[in-house]
Amino acid sequence: MSNLTSSPAWLALAEHFKEVSPMHMRDLFNNDPHRFERFSLESGGLFFDYSKNRITEKTMALLMDLARQSGLVDRVEKMFSGEKINTTENRAVLHTALRNLDRTPIMVDGEDVMPKVNAVKEQIGVFSDKVRSGEWQGYTGKPITDIVNIGIGGSDLGPLMVCQALKEYGHARLTMHFVSTVDGDQIVSTLKQLDPETTLFIVASKTFTTQETITNARTARKWFLSSALEEKHIAKHFVAVSTNSKAVAEFGIDINNMFEFWDWVGGRYSLWSAIGLPIAIFLGKHNYQDLLHGAYTMDQHFRGKPLEQNLPVIMGMLGIWYANFFDATTYLISPYNQCLSRFPAYLQQLDMESNGKSIDLDGNRVDYATGPVVWGDAGINGQHAYYQMLHQGTQLLPIDFIATIEHPDIPEPHSTILMANVFAQTEAFMRGKNEAEVRAELDKAGITGEAQEKLVPHKIFKGNRPTNTILMQRLTPRRLGALIALYEHKVFVQGTVWNVNSYDQWGVELGKQLAKAIEADLTTPGLTHSHDASTNGLINYYKRNTPR
Repeated sequence: MSNLTSSPAWLALAEHFKEVSPMHMRDLFNNDPHRFERFSLESGGLFFDYSKNRITEKTMALLMDLARQSGLVDRVEKMFSGEKINTTENRAVLHTALRNLDRTPIMVDGEDVMPKVNAVKEQIGVFSDKVRSGEWQGYTGKPITDIVNIGIGGSDLGPLMVCQALKEYGHARLTMHFVSTVDGDQIVSTLKQLDPETTLFIVASKTFTTQETITNARTARKWFLSSALEEKHIAKHFVAVSTNSKAVAEFGIDINNMFEFWDWVGGRYSLWSAIGLPIAIFLGKHNYQDLLHGAYTMDQHFRGKPLEQNLPVIMGMLGIWYANFFDATTYLISPYNQCLSRFPAYLQQLDMESNGKSIDLDGNRVDYATGPVVWGDAGINGQHAYYQMLHQGTQLLPIDFIATIEHPDIPEPHSTILMANVFAQTEAFMRGKNEAEVRAELDKAGITGEAQEKLVPHKIFKGNRPTNTILMQRLTPRRLGALIALYEHKVFVQGTVWNVNSYDQWGVELGKQLAKAIEADLTTPGLTHSHDASTNGLINYYKRNTPR
C-alpha cells in the first residue's frame, strides 16, 4: 500500500464509505430540511450547490481531514509564492501571477516577475486598441476584419473557448478564426473565407517550433504572399506569441510585435498570458481585464478561505470521494448555455493533462485512481444523446451542471424551458423513480396486468446519482474568469491529494518523437521495416496508396 492509501485519513474515509454507500439521497433530503443551505455556498459571482451528493457532514469533515493530511494549505502557499512545485521541470507554477491585480511582488530565482508581466499586459492593451480602432491597417491601408489564431493545445483551446463564450462582448467588425490541427483541411477551409488585405494572423508557439503550429503558419504565409507578393508586408499581417525572437524574425514578423510569456506558464493555464491576445483584441482590453479580475477573485477565495468554506477545495475533494471510493472513472461537464459548449473540451485538457498521471512526486507508481476522463457537451443536446446511460446505465458518473439565470436577447419561453430542464435533471438524478411510483404512473395511464409487469423494470430509475450545480446571474467576463479559475484550483487540489505533478505532461512527448521518424519513412522510397509489424504494415499500405 502507498503512503496515501495506508494513511489515517484515507482509511477513515474507506470505513465511512461502508456507512454511506447504502444511503439514498432521497432519505438524506427527507431527514434534513436544511440540507440545501448546509451544502451550498457562493463566491466570485458563482453559486455552488453540492447538496445532491452522496455525502453527510461527517463525509465532508473526513474529506477535509484528507486535504489537510496531504499538506494542501502549505502547497497552496508554495504555488502562489513562486516556489518551484513543478519538480520534474524545476519550474514555478505562476498562472496566478498573470492575474495578480494587487501587483504584490512574486519572486522567481530572486527576481520579481510582476514588472515583466505588467509590461506584456500593457503591450497587449496598446496593440488590441490599435486593431479594434482601425489604426492598425493591412498593407493596402484597410482595417483588420478577421483574426486567425494559429496554435494548438492551450494556445488554441483557451482563446477559442473564451471568445465563443463571450461573443456577446466581441467587436462587431472582427471575426475570430482558430486553426489548430495539422490536418490541412482546417487551414485551407479557413483561408478560403478570408481577404489577405484585412486578415491578421496570430502565431502562438512558445518555442516557435511546434510542428502543427508552424506548418499551419507557413501555409498561411504562402497564401498571404500569393496576393501581397512582397515579404515586407508580412509584418502588418502576422504577429507572434513566443519567446524565440530569432525564429520569429526569420519568419518575417517584426519582433516589436512579439508578445512574450515564460516557462512558468503551462500551456493549459496560458490564456491569462499573451496567449490571450486574441481574447483582448476581440473583447477589448477592459473586458479582458475583467476576465483576469474574476480569476483573481477566485484566487483570493482559494488562498484565503478555510477548507470547509473553500469552493475549489470542496469541489476537488468531492471528486476524490467519487474517483477513489465509488470508483467513478469519468466526470461529465454539462453546461446549459450554448456559449459554453467548448468549455468541456477546455476542461478536458486542463484536467486530463494535469492529473492523468500514474507516477507520484516521489517517483513511485500509484495504487489508486488519479485523473478521471472528462467529457461533455451542451446540456440540452446531452439529454437527447447520452443521458439515457447516465440515468439507467451501470456506471456511477458525477456531473457538473453549469447554468446562467439571465440570457440577454433570448425571448421567452426559451430561458424558462432551459432552466426547467437544468433543475429537473438534477432532481431526477438524485430522486430516481421507484417501483411504487412507476406502478402508480402506469395505473393512471390505464396500463395494468401483464402489460404493466413487463414495463415496470424498464421504467425504474435508481437515482442516487451525484450532481453539482453552478449558477451565475449572467455569463460575463468576470464570472467566466472565476469559473475557469475554480476548475484550475480544483485540479490543483486533487493533484495535491494524489501526490502527482499536475504541471508537467511527459505523456505527450513520445508520440511527437515517433512522428518525426515516421514522417521521414513516409517520404522515403521503398518498404519500411524499422517498426513493429503493424506500424510497418500501415506505413507501407499508405505509401502504396498515396497518389504521386
